[in-house]
Amino acid sequence: MSIEVGLKGRAETTVTPENTAQAVGSGLVPVFGTPFMIALMENAAVNALQSCLGAGEGSVGTQLQIAHTAATPIGMKVWANSVVTGVEGKKITFEVTAFDEAGEIGHGTHERFLIQTDRFLTKAQGKLKR
Repeated sequence: MSIEVGLKGRAETTVTPENTAQAVGSGLVPVFGTPFMIALMENAAVNALQSCLGAGEGSVGTQLQIAHTAATPIGMKVWANSVVTGVEGKKITFEVTAFDEAGEIGHGTHERFLIQTDRFLTKAQGKLKR
């Protein structure tokens, strides 16, 4: 299966004390933390690609432009949707949107690059030898 514009992904979770701004240190209030919203958006993008990747292939996030526009309290379900908006060789661009049960809580764009996992990890581990 090839990666095409319009390919969609989704990820969801529930807000708990462990994924709040207060828990991660990105704020002092017990609401869904922006770093966790971003991770949820990235996970939705990863999920969109999974069925298109072969053995030994993966993707890595390289760019995010995100707005977190509404707070979500502990106990609420949150989810993110991703849609592929561009494919340029190994670069895949997504529109990402996050929601809670009351409506949209964030939106933006996300960029990922396709990789050969072993080659990527070998290069990363090479930094330890410097």
